[in-house]
Amino acid sequence: MNEKCCCHKTKHREPEEYCSLQNRLKRIEGQVRGIQNMLENEAYCTDVLTQVAAVQAALNAFNRELLENHIRSCVVTDIKNGDEEVVTDLVKTIQKLMK
Repeated sequence: MNEKCCCHKTKHREPEEYCSLQNRLKRIEGQVRGIQNMLENEAYCTDVLTQVAAVQAALNAFNRELLENHIRSCVVTDIKNGDEEVVTDLVKTIQKLMK
């Protein structure tokens, strides 16, 4: 996948990291489709809400894994190369995640 995102930086991921993140996203996608089916089948509100909470938890787990990988690779590398601006970027990112 060589499409450029809206940001100016890119990140090569090792196959293990890439597969792990992709697998998480595919499971989340399946959970969201399950919620759509629940609505189509007129599932009870609290049952749908429970599944939405499960999707949110799965997205949080995805974010934790991605953030850990980012800190251990990108942030460490940039700091070693003298780019301390990465710390400001990391703080901003964490603040967005904590909203």
